[in-house]
Amino acid sequence: MTARVLAPWWRDAVGYQIYLPSFADADGDGWGDLAGVTARLDHLTDLGVDVLWLTPFFVSPMVDHGYDVADYRTVDPLFGGDEALQELLAQAHARGLRVIGDLVVNHTSDQHPWFRASASSRDDPYRDYYIWRDPAPSGGPPNNWVSQFGGSAWAFDERTGQYYLHLFRPEQPDLNWRNPAVADEVDALLAFWAGRGLDGFRIDTAAYLLKHPDLPDNPLLPDGTLLPVGGATLDFRRQDHRYDIHQPDVHAIHERWRQVADRHHLFLIGEVYELDPGPLAEFVSAERLHSTFWFGLVDVPWDAKNIAALLTAAAGASPGFSWAQGNHDRSRAATRYGRSPGGVDLLAGRRRSLALHTLMSVLPGVMWLYQGEELGLGDGVVPAELAADPLAAVQPDQGRDRARTPMPWSPGKGWGFTDGRPWLSEGGRHPSDTAAVQLDEPGSHLNAIRRLLHTRRWIAAGAPFDTDVVVLDDGARALCRGRIRVLANLDDTTTDPIDLPAPAVYDTDDPRVSPQQPRTGTVRLAPQQALILVTGL
Repeated sequence: MTARVLAPWWRDAVGYQIYLPSFADADGDGWGDLAGVTARLDHLTDLGVDVLWLTPFFVSPMVDHGYDVADYRTVDPLFGGDEALQELLAQAHARGLRVIGDLVVNHTSDQHPWFRASASSRDDPYRDYYIWRDPAPSGGPPNNWVSQFGGSAWAFDERTGQYYLHLFRPEQPDLNWRNPAVADEVDALLAFWAGRGLDGFRIDTAAYLLKHPDLPDNPLLPDGTLLPVGGATLDFRRQDHRYDIHQPDVHAIHERWRQVADRHHLFLIGEVYELDPGPLAEFVSAERLHSTFWFGLVDVPWDAKNIAALLTAAAGASPGFSWAQGNHDRSRAATRYGRSPGGVDLLAGRRRSLALHTLMSVLPGVMWLYQGEELGLGDGVVPAELAADPLAAVQPDQGRDRARTPMPWSPGKGWGFTDGRPWLSEGGRHPSDTAAVQLDEPGSHLNAIRRLLHTRRWIAAGAPFDTDVVVLDDGARALCRGRIRVLANLDDTTTDPIDLPAPAVYDTDDPRVSPQQPRTGTVRLAPQQALILVTGL
């Protein structure tokens, strides 16, 4: 008898990103914390989530809200300290939830002991932990590289007379991944947090780590051409980033991490901003990362044909992708998908987002929600004078605060997020946006997502990892995976009658439809209505 090979726990899991400062505040200081997450775990298990991604909780000066790490082995007291993390892990694991952290190792904070030592002298043993170079013959920066947050990517250090590289803020110096000692340090960090009970890591800027060893100038894109990426200044988008990021030998770092991760049963998922599914699949091929986010749905505005084409190409590229519509760096999906020349129609945006979530729900890999997507939240409103995002200070149209306003849990002062004054504007929310109000409404966005995730869990076990996307007619798409099929009308008009080829066990528009009460017969799909069908019921 052939032994059954068990699929990895993350295969077909549902992930949920928690932006810690804005999720839930337990101590009333207005800043989200780990105890706040622990208090809301039942919301997540009831939703149908399997794994939580926590944004960085390490000690940090918070110049970039935790993505500038000063101590990789200690939980920042702002988030509750080490004991709060241990309690969260214990409570999450008791509920069957996995928890992954956010590994930020392209750069550190300039307050990290490594950088302080590195900047103290050209002869310090930690000097080569970072990328230092002499000035150019003109006395300026060593090359033309620019920071993603604006200005030169080089900062001059008066004490030692050299420049150091920072692809983000000057307070975020880049590590030198061509120094084997840096790789050894991070191997030890992975093992350390595995021992503390984490189940893995999302890898921040996973393709940025290595730079071309000769540090040549990046070519400029043709006049008027901009890199199709959000979350960056115009100067950054005007360069062809041939030498500062996405170097081909970065795969060797991921292969090394994979060996460490597999020894400690850790799940590694990359943040790799490569929109072409073919090259992106290379990051999860062989023994590299377990998964990587595909960002094809994260930046794009609503265009039904374009989105269907993007999803079709990505669905067949790899079973190792993670599927997401949004995150803490981009405008929220309901706003992007509802935007038109006449303004934003949030109702339309929510329906389009839900139809896409239904399509995403049957793809192999990990389906992710960003906090608040289950509520259909649009962008929060943050007055310019109250902005907290460092990117917004130099490129206001790319500001990220709109996706980071506090989670609205219940009506009233603080919206259930805090008893104090929130660190960021509450976003102009309404009672109908809150989890408490939506939970009591059978037809709410929250309950539609809950039904979707529980249906997905019911049907996902044993599904083969192959997909096929076909167009049934001008608007209704069918995504097939084994005995599972999704029909989704992405267009803005009702379809012609469709004879259902199998019973429908989920309907975005009808809460009565379920595996126990399936729908059969003929349907006309309303705009952005989607069904999940299962053969052999």
